[in-house]
Amino acid sequence: MADKTVSPDLLEILRCPEAVHFTDKGDDPGRLELVRDGNWLVCEDSGNKYPIRSGIPVMLIDEGQKWRDTAVDDLPVPPPEA
Repeated sequence: MADKTVSPDLLEILRCPEAVHFTDKGDDPGRLELVRDGNWLVCEDSGNKYPIRSGIPVMLIDEGQKWRDTAVDDLPVPPPEA
C-alpha cells in the first residue's frame, strides 16, 4: 500500500488550510503529520485530522474539523468514504 500514501515531498509542502492562517503558531503554521499507517494527516495547530482516500489527501476544512475530537488511535483505517 506504499503507493497510496503521501510522499515525503508532498508532506513537506502540504499545510492545514485552516491553521495556515493562524498568526500565533510561529513562522510555519499548519504543518501536518502522517499517522495511522499513512491513512491520516493530523495538524497539531488546529487539531484537524484529514483522511487520505485512495492516496489523495482530503484537505477540506469541514472534513478535518469533523474528526477533530477523535483521538488519533481511534481514527478508522482505512478512512470511511465520504
